[in-house]
Amino acid sequence: MAGTSLAGAAAGQVAAPKAAEGQLPAGKPARRLRVAAINSIFRLRSHAYHIVGRLVHGYPVDGFHHQPNVEVVRMFNDQYPEGDLSRSFCQEHGIKLCETVEETLLSSDKLDIDGVVLIIEHGDYPVNERQQMLYPRYKYFTEIVKAFRKAGRSVPVFVDKHLSYDHEQAAAMVATAQDMKFGLMAGSSLPVTWRMPEIEPPLGTKFTDGLCVFGFDRGVPEIYFFHALETLQCMLERRAGGETGVKKVTWLEGADVWKAGDAGRWSWDLLQTAVRRCASMNVGPIRENVRHPQAILIEYNDGTRGAAINIIEQVSEFAFAGTLQGSKEPVSSCFYLPAPPGAAFFNPLTWHIERFLASGVPQYPVERTLLTSTILDFACRAAHEKKESISAAALNIRYQAPAASGFFRGPIVSLS
Repeated sequence: MAGTSLAGAAAGQVAAPKAAEGQLPAGKPARRLRVAAINSIFRLRSHAYHIVGRLVHGYPVDGFHHQPNVEVVRMFNDQYPEGDLSRSFCQEHGIKLCETVEETLLSSDKLDIDGVVLIIEHGDYPVNERQQMLYPRYKYFTEIVKAFRKAGRSVPVFVDKHLSYDHEQAAAMVATAQDMKFGLMAGSSLPVTWRMPEIEPPLGTKFTDGLCVFGFDRGVPEIYFFHALETLQCMLERRAGGETGVKKVTWLEGADVWKAGDAGRWSWDLLQTAVRRCASMNVGPIRENVRHPQAILIEYNDGTRGAAINIIEQVSEFAFAGTLQGSKEPVSSCFYLPAPPGAAFFNPLTWHIERFLASGVPQYPVERTLLTSTILDFACRAAHEKKESISAAALNIRYQAPAASGFFRGPIVSLS
């Protein structure tokens, strides 16, 4: 059975601690890593609150408290909304709250930090005509790079979620990091959160189709489609031949989504398999329940097909299902997101951020997030321009998946 064999392969690859395969480099650093945080906002439930808070307070790993070998020394916020917690948080934990990015990174024109976390998510930002939130990730990335150039050296940079709403900006960020030879890691928490069941496709898996189902209606579609694309991509990138890039991106909504499924452009069988993995699954027929479905369809250069489908009335989780060549039974898993206020899915993400900052080596390829950022941008453009599909050379992003996915296994709640 396909699902059983993949689950078995995953179980055989788990290293201590059971939560994930990634480990700190041999030999614990003599001092704590000095980290600077560049945020959009810092309030309850914002991404900066969750990530920086974990770097400071620690968080559970395998059911026991883990304290990162990190010292957050300085912080910058782009905005200070009602409910801001940064001033009290910084005062409580001896963090300097700065007014500019340069001040946050440099001391007497010297770069005295070991890593940067760029967390531009949440806040009051405009939405463009393509329904993209204009988060200034690229703007603040360029200010970070400017400080690096002034200091004459650079350190690893983690970018929360997608690199930019604009694919050209995203590509420029990756190219800059490569030119300046500093580590760049980005992406969603979905690829490293818990999976039910614990399935990790071995490298070289012969996928022919993959589908991610999810259900969210808060804010513009771009926000949660990014997570769906990262979920889809972290599975399909493990296919035989590695990631070959994308030939065409399609945006569909309403009745056109169902018509495309009926025409075989995406698989109803995979959709229903993925939905059955979700504890939130609604009763009744999907077509009857879901009033306005939305979908991004992906045709990869090697012929593999991908789909991300938003059906808010049917599920509220993210789940994947995939077809393997020569197998009648799909492989599938729910990517579990423990609820706020704790939002424990930030535990695995912070775990990998810590390892990245310590080693300078991304825990998974930044090209994954460059590809998902680019797919998402072209899907938004297709929707706005009333073009069903878009092809572009910018989608031809090739890379190899990591040997291990790094998703968390084991206890979610604290045992200590």
